[in-house]
Amino acid sequence: MTDLLSTKPIPAHERLIMALDVPDIEQAKALVTTLGDAVSFYKVGLELFMSGDYYALIDWLNARDKRVFADLKFFDVPETVARAIRVLSGHGVDFATVHGNDAIMAAAASAKGSLKVLAVTVLTSLDQGDMRDLGFDCDVQQLVLSRARRALALGCDGVISSGLEVPALRAEVDDRLLVVSPGIRPVENRASDDQKRVVTIEQAFRNGADYIVVGRPIRDAADPHAAAEAAQAQIRAVFGQ
Repeated sequence: MTDLLSTKPIPAHERLIMALDVPDIEQAKALVTTLGDAVSFYKVGLELFMSGDYYALIDWLNARDKRVFADLKFFDVPETVARAIRVLSGHGVDFATVHGNDAIMAAAASAKGSLKVLAVTVLTSLDQGDMRDLGFDCDVQQLVLSRARRALALGCDGVISSGLEVPALRAEVDDRLLVVSPGIRPVENRASDDQKRVVTIEQAFRNGADYIVVGRPIRDAADPHAAAEAAQAQIRAVFGQ
């Protein structure tokens, strides 16, 4: 198995980012409360943004010393993206995603302040057939590498990438970018869902990911707290802690 373990000084406990993919703030708070100390970093995305309580939830998480990843995948006129990132940077958010061309990534990077901007490479819900449908005449890995090179040159701090492409990405840009890998399944599991390019926790980290994002396998578990603790135990084992 490839072994490209991250050497960045990230506490093992923070390498797990929990996706708060629930419809409203009350369910989000209930899940965070259930998970307790098992999770310290949360991804807050579009579903909760549409609930109307986005910043209230971020403030609530900050008050409990939780780190926040705003996964909004900004894609708009570059000046609009820059202004949006500037506003977001004042709200206690650690990471934010952008999804666009060079001008959009550069605009986000120019306005980020202390916020870390992560460029989306290829969504983990897409496979090679989907890329052809979208008009991309290249394989997934080449597109991931191209976007990573450009993100680095334009001042982004990291990328979102399936764990499948991380070894090639590391060979391309070594450790100069943070790599956050979604599409994680804690064990080998090919259950039917909308994620197509998935890896296990161990595979993601041994391939070179710095952080992983886990949602449904913890949220939908019979005991979410136990599932989160099990994921954390796997992470500690990988990093020898």
